[in-house]
Amino acid sequence: MVHLPWLDWTILDNREILVVGYGSLLSGYGLLAERRGGASRLVARDVHPVSIRNARRGLAKPSSHGRYLAMDIEAVDSSLPIAASTAADHHDGGIGGLLLTFDREYAPTIARREDYDAYAFERLIGLADRAGKALGEYLMKIASGTNFDLLTYRMALRSMLDYTSPGYIFHPIEIDDGRIAIIAIGSGFEGSGDPRIVSRRRQFGMDRLLSLEESVRVEIPGFDRAGQIGYYAECILGGLHGLEVGDLEPRFDPDAGLVRELAAHLGPIAVGERERFIEATSLDAARYGERFSFLSRRTSSLTAILALAGVV
Repeated sequence: MVHLPWLDWTILDNREILVVGYGSLLSGYGLLAERRGGASRLVARDVHPVSIRNARRGLAKPSSHGRYLAMDIEAVDSSLPIAASTAADHHDGGIGGLLLTFDREYAPTIARREDYDAYAFERLIGLADRAGKALGEYLMKIASGTNFDLLTYRMALRSMLDYTSPGYIFHPIEIDDGRIAIIAIGSGFEGSGDPRIVSRRRQFGMDRLLSLEESVRVEIPGFDRAGQIGYYAECILGGLHGLEVGDLEPRFDPDAGLVRELAAHLGPIAVGERERFIEATSLDAARYGERFSFLSRRTSSLTAILALAGVV
């Protein structure tokens, strides 16, 4: 009997890739990469809001798309894994995120967007295929074997792939419905998993997560202040959809220049955001309304910033 590789059922395990987004992937504007002219544009097959547990986020990883800092995430308790919940109450102390379902064809774009080699990512998915496991499940077995120590996990991944990234590295994140997604975590200040590969956080001395206020004072050569604020606006725009972004909102002072700059970036991109989000997540208006009740969930700080931006 002739074996036809394209009929091998193991390749069906990863027809889709589950990704938890917590930064620019929180908005339609960010998913469609509008600020970058559509480069690294992503369109998900489906989406659900999630609350990310045992986690804090902030600016730390120097972006591969410009001279500013991108969002990174860390465990509050490093002895425990970061997890996520699809429970209805997203104001439970967790931080707001999205569980995005992508067709496998988006794997190279997902990798490049996260400063990860696309070929290495395809090889990683191939290893999961041959093991008969979904990608998140495959990575979870590795992570649990390291007791969820980030550096040890990265070293194990580096040993398997003969590759590690100085940018983001894909880690597993368990959802409370039993599924396991992947989440991009910055190649750490403590190490990339390969002593020969210096992480971007180590290279730029980013030993902790920064707020927006702190980020505009960093000494990155050629730092792009407008790019930093524009990127941050993409992230907090997720608050329009009811996602918990209170941890990202700057202290509101209508007389502060930074708040006014942020509002100036938010105003134009908030226009049409609902339609962009629906396009980027393949929802229809009815399903969007069921999953994202945004008007009732805006925090007072976000409401104030949006009012300053002229968004009602």
